[in-house]
Amino acid sequence: MGGVFWIVEDELKAFVFEESAEYGVARSGKTFNHRLLWEHVRPPKCSRDFDYYPRGRVQFNGKGRPVIYMSPHIDEKYIAQIMEAFDLSEEPVVHYDGSDHYKCYLDR
Repeated sequence: MGGVFWIVEDELKAFVFEESAEYGVARSGKTFNHRLLWEHVRPPKCSRDFDYYPRGRVQFNGKGRPVIYMSPHIDEKYIAQIMEAFDLSEEPVVHYDGSDHYKCYLDR
């Protein structure tokens, strides 16, 4: 299962993709959109935008292998938590993505 995640105050906030999802689905219809889902994971009293915290996503490549795309500011120590949250039994390919798509407050 793929989906999106954030690291908020040292805590993993994950949203696992479900085929029956009615909100937060990206235009492709195959994954979630960080901006659309932020309101569902934002901590109480947090006024930060969806792109403030380091974030990433879990997808599967053409061979069915899990791939984690994430901000370079997310420490390796979170990989095991991400694997557990997304029920990954196979070791994922980890791609640290420094593109504008994953920029956060640490890049500003």
